[in-house]
Amino acid sequence: MEHILRIYNEEILHGVATWDEAPWTMERRKAWFAGHDESTPVLVAEVEGEFAGFAYLSMLSDKAGWRFSREDTIYLDPKFHGQGIGKILLVALLEEGRRIGVNLVVASITSSNAASLALHKRLGFEFVGEWHEAGFKFGKWMDTTYLQKNLRA
Repeated sequence: MEHILRIYNEEILHGVATWDEAPWTMERRKAWFAGHDESTPVLVAEVEGEFAGFAYLSMLSDKAGWRFSREDTIYLDPKFHGQGIGKILLVALLEEGRRIGVNLVVASITSSNAASLALHKRLGFEFVGEWHEAGFKFGKWMDTTYLQKNLRA
């Protein structure tokens, strides 16, 4: 759990993959983890015994009609960027999604995050829209790009 907290807090302080602005406490991370179950899996990646990153699926809404849709999220330790770990995690998330009966996976990606956008497009995600100036971090407005992949297609 401490590795997940470390990587996420590093992204809060230095990156734009999350628009959180204050580091999380371990108590908050534990509560987040307790909110995940088989329908919202959390996966981790290790490289030669070293924690490389984590990924998870989360519900888009608590309304019953949304029960077959999820959002994917991936965070990597910066030293493992560009090594294919994100692809491995996303492929595994999609496999988990199929296993649990998910129909649609959505990605909301900060529009300046070219690596994440490219990864999702390589794995068959389609562009569905962009929200301009949807978030604010590091003193500037940020856009988010939405992509989706139908797992039954």
